[in-house]
Amino acid sequence: MNRRERRAAARKSENVSSNRGVTTAAALCEAGLRHLRAEQYLDAQLCCQQALAADPDHADTLHLMGLLSFQAEHHDLAVEWFSRAIRQDAKPQYLLSLGAALQNQGRLEESLQTYEKAAQLKPDAAVLRRFVGDVLVKLNRREQAVVSFQRALELDPRDRDAAFSGGTLYFQLGRLDEALICFNLCERLQPDNAATLRKRALVLCGLKRFEEALVDSERSHALEPSNAEAGNQTGTILKSLGRNDEALVWFDRSLKLRPEHIETLNNKAMPLIELHRFDEAFAVLDQAKAIDPAHAATAWNLALLQMLTGNFEAGWAGREARWKMLPPEEAPRIARPIWLGRDSIKGKTILLHSDEGLGDAIQFSRYVPMVAERGARVILAVEDTLQPLLSRLTGVSQCLPKSAGAPEAFDLHCPLSSLPLAFRTRLDSIPAEKSYLPPPAAETISSWESRLGPRKRPRVGLVWSGNPKHDNDRNRSIPLRALGRILDVDATFVSLQKDLRPDDRAALVARPEIVDLSAHFADFAETAALVSCLDLVITVDTSVAHLAAALGCPTWILLPYTPDYRWLLDRDDSPWYPTVRLFRQTASREYESVLDSVRTELLAMISPGKRT
Repeated sequence: MNRRERRAAARKSENVSSNRGVTTAAALCEAGLRHLRAEQYLDAQLCCQQALAADPDHADTLHLMGLLSFQAEHHDLAVEWFSRAIRQDAKPQYLLSLGAALQNQGRLEESLQTYEKAAQLKPDAAVLRRFVGDVLVKLNRREQAVVSFQRALELDPRDRDAAFSGGTLYFQLGRLDEALICFNLCERLQPDNAATLRKRALVLCGLKRFEEALVDSERSHALEPSNAEAGNQTGTILKSLGRNDEALVWFDRSLKLRPEHIETLNNKAMPLIELHRFDEAFAVLDQAKAIDPAHAATAWNLALLQMLTGNFEAGWAGREARWKMLPPEEAPRIARPIWLGRDSIKGKTILLHSDEGLGDAIQFSRYVPMVAERGARVILAVEDTLQPLLSRLTGVSQCLPKSAGAPEAFDLHCPLSSLPLAFRTRLDSIPAEKSYLPPPAAETISSWESRLGPRKRPRVGLVWSGNPKHDNDRNRSIPLRALGRILDVDATFVSLQKDLRPDDRAALVARPEIVDLSAHFADFAETAALVSCLDLVITVDTSVAHLAAALGCPTWILLPYTPDYRWLLDRDDSPWYPTVRLFRQTASREYESVLDSVRTELLAMISPGKRT
């Protein structure tokens, strides 16, 4: 026997001697629990064996044996011991232990049932509600989980773990105001916690409170300077604020800690694109692609950059990566093969369905008649507000609102945004008819003419903001007050703006010279009829820009310095729309000079020779 074995035997002998005076199972169990807390696991097991010899059904000892098995990661044995303890006495603590063991085995439904039973026995225990929430998260039942975390906080307003988990779930569910309340509570309960600050910064970004988010992210980095995610997050926020040079510094700082972190490399490419340092952006994305050739976000970002710089052939194929970027619950589930132009569709029924924004659906609906020309029966499924407009497209056999669900009988499908790929669209082969949408019904146009009254001056439609949830809304939209630079021109200005923001609503009331008939916009067919009554539409990059241009109406589009890929670079026309003129920001990234150019051209259109 070596020295270690002699020492263990001696200690065991001492413990046996010390336990000789202990005659009850309860006392032996208590001694075993003391050994467990001191991490003397063999001694604890010996006490348990002696206790069970005295009383084989002693519930606390059975539970303690389960704890020892759990600590040793013998989860099957732990479940067995905990279950035996519960059969003797269904204490909440025993159920809690069994729930943890079942969870470690991946038996989540059983674990959930066990935790819920414990919570019923002890309804005032916040920790049990939190454990129920944890399992519900793993079961992807997030709405139920957040209720459990909220209940835990009601029982114990100082339960930081419940607040943190609840805030994380609220953020994932898009309930940002509630998420912020949770993380504010976390910060009060445990100030200067780096993880809390990073989470709260994410929520503040979602609320577009970027300056506050930046403060939290920089504080998080100061607390954990070796945490690469803090640098990545700070760079992302600075990019959102348009502070692209500073963003690059933070991304480089993060990459020094994690040189091959693909998300950070993708994030770094974004300010490089905004700064029009395209060669560097390509190099960064190529670096990310070399690390993981199958990474969907890299393929997507590379495709958009390729298309922005005119390489449509590569870009359309890369954009198909968008499907891999969606969470499983958001990915379309269409139990039919996708058609991407390779096979004959003659005699087949094909479902064409919108898959991106409203403007994308209008832009790519130009391909619908081309699909029908290949001999297919076309079913079109689009957003409800687009259905009346697009149902009259040439070649459409049936047009369904998306709220009606997918039809049952069709052979193939193709997303509208994949049609350019299906038709192998190059920059020089874009199908660009002056007008490809069917003209609105004459009676509808007549109704709008009546609302507008006699045509005494040129009529100019105005749209100044798009979807506030768009990632680039900060650069694409402008406040109504900015249009004051052009409103002194001798024209009748007509608002085509839907969903007014609070500041714009007040500004519109103060501008009686703008005709506002938006209350009559039931859908895009109505908006199309109004556009048909106008001489010109001036708009930011939003769905109405596509609508007006697709109707063949002269359309002037105000673009940020780095626009969406479809508008390309360094040109004032569009290969997609013959009647479009593009007015671009310069590197100064302000719209005042853009609107000054618009005013000059507007004056020239209305009063030739007057370009002041």
